[in-house]
Amino acid sequence: MKAKFILVKNALANVVRGSSAAIVAILLPPFLTRLMSADAYGAWCLVLQISAYVGYLDFGIQTAVGRFVARANETGDTEHKGRIVNTSLAGLSAAGLFGLCGMATIAFLMPNVFPRLPRYLIADARIALLLVGSSLAVGLPSSVFNGIFIGLQRYEVPAAIIGGSRITGGILLVFVVKHGGGLARMGVVMAAVNLLSYGLQYLAYRKLTSTVRLSTRLVSRQAVREIFDYCLSLSIWSFAMLLVSGLDVLLVGYYQFEAVAYYAVAATLITFLAGLQNAVVGVMVPSTAALHARRDFDGLGRGLITATRYGFFLLLLTGLPLLLAAKGVLTLWVGASYAEHGARILRVLVAANIIRLSAAPYVMTLIGTGQQRLVTITPLLEGFCNVFASVIGGYLFGAMGVAIGTLVGSLAGMGGHFVYNMPRTGEIQFSVSDYLRDGMLRPAICAIPLIACAIMFNGNIEFAPAFRYLGLAAALTATVLLIWRWGLVGSERAKLRMWRLAVQV
Repeated sequence: MKAKFILVKNALANVVRGSSAAIVAILLPPFLTRLMSADAYGAWCLVLQISAYVGYLDFGIQTAVGRFVARANETGDTEHKGRIVNTSLAGLSAAGLFGLCGMATIAFLMPNVFPRLPRYLIADARIALLLVGSSLAVGLPSSVFNGIFIGLQRYEVPAAIIGGSRITGGILLVFVVKHGGGLARMGVVMAAVNLLSYGLQYLAYRKLTSTVRLSTRLVSRQAVREIFDYCLSLSIWSFAMLLVSGLDVLLVGYYQFEAVAYYAVAATLITFLAGLQNAVVGVMVPSTAALHARRDFDGLGRGLITATRYGFFLLLLTGLPLLLAAKGVLTLWVGASYAEHGARILRVLVAANIIRLSAAPYVMTLIGTGQQRLVTITPLLEGFCNVFASVIGGYLFGAMGVAIGTLVGSLAGMGGHFVYNMPRTGEIQFSVSDYLRDGMLRPAICAIPLIACAIMFNGNIEFAPAFRYLGLAAALTATVLLIWRWGLVGSERAKLRMWRLAVQV
């Protein structure tokens, strides 16, 4: 019972953390797109995208720290925990110095990389990039503290600090822009908030984690080898994700800078969808690590299929409104101009990410069980397919071609999971047919009535409002019935019946 409570608490904390990013992602663009020109907003999006590259220098070490700390707590090996934490701090400090040099180089070369960037924005964009990128580089070592909290299953600590800093940063950005501040002042705000959050993470570590001490004497070659072995595949995955989602805005900026703002707005909604999904499934890492330590391979398989089904329901719940009503959503959110230019892009990106993110529980299970090293080819396949298709698509069709490249990559990645990865990860015992049927097909069938309703009402035939409402009500009713009959398994229906009886009593 206590384990279930901890899992629910961690899931809620991750949802809060993801929700803070979602709140900023949803509420900030309507202000910035109305207060800034499309070119200025596009330049700001480029600054954020380039600055985010610093995060790839983490090389998966935060995840490794969380996994090793969770495993050390299970086995009671405090000395091993200290070696991992301190060696990780040393490695990320070196990575931060490299990140600082990288940001300075890219800022200097910015006019050459983006020849269509308006000249009047270049100076401010350089300053903003130096400020935001450098602050992220300085904060790389602090991700170790987040890893410690995750390993100790104290998800609420990074959720509060990171979530609070994101919301604070968003509010300050709106204030600065509303009072005439440009890209440089926006960079100052973001850098200051980032540095404050790193300080709070360190203070929380000092106050709440007495079992993990910092000392350079605990840095060891053995820990370097362990971290390297664990993170090698994570680094490959990280590089693959850079190819998948880290170059799209830059490619649009190179091929069609005037469309960067519209593409970035669509990509922001994808960030919301992905952030919520990853926040929920991210809590699987410590629990799967514990199951793996107990060698409960059947339990890992059952948990994977259940998590995949719930995750797919969540993807449909958040993705279908964006997929089926893209233009209406964008019009209400950021205005008619952005809706006109970004609706088709948004539909393609949503479809691509529903496909990709449906495998997120499988990926988290691989990380928790330490089997991610067995599946490094598929992420690279997806990444290179994505870049290749996006480069060709961007050259031929501009921003829309880059979005199509993302869809091509997601299909390649999902195919690689089924054909190459799943047969090789034997310590997660499950049937691929059960995974497809119970994890993915059940939720997909439940969505058919709503999809059919949207296709019918978005066609060329005009329907009376009353008929539309009646059709929507019928589709919702059919969806609920399908969820009850097909979306839930027998044990879940039985538990709901018992819960309903308990409430009535």
